[in-house]
Amino acid sequence: MSFSTIIYVAMGGAIGAVGRFAVVSFVGNLAHAGGTSFPFGTMVVNVLGSFILGALVEFSALAWSPSPEIRAMLVVGMLGAFTTFSTFSLDVVTLSTRGAWMQVALYLGLSVALSVLALYMGMQTLRTLLN
Repeated sequence: MSFSTIIYVAMGGAIGAVGRFAVVSFVGNLAHAGGTSFPFGTMVVNVLGSFILGALVEFSALAWSPSPEIRAMLVVGMLGAFTTFSTFSLDVVTLSTRGAWMQVALYLGLSVALSVLALYMGMQTLRTLLN
């Protein structure tokens, strides 16, 4: 691992972290304005991040061959900081300690299913656009 790769990952991480903060804040404000404490912001970030990763993987396979530094910046740095499965896990535990078992089941099911679907859709979107 080179110093330049570390710098690229750090730059991507900064972009991803700020992006995550912005999306979670925006969606969270909308959800709270609607009177819910359901963690929609984290779920949106995970689904959106999965879509972006799917699109990036397909784009790299079909039309673009990024350098190892750029790939590390985008996948490890930016998307690693943007997607929030660690926060997702905390949200699940927090909801379960409140005894909100229906919300736990809904959150787990929707987050996993929608993220996998979004990754597939990202791949299909880029495949369609580039073919």
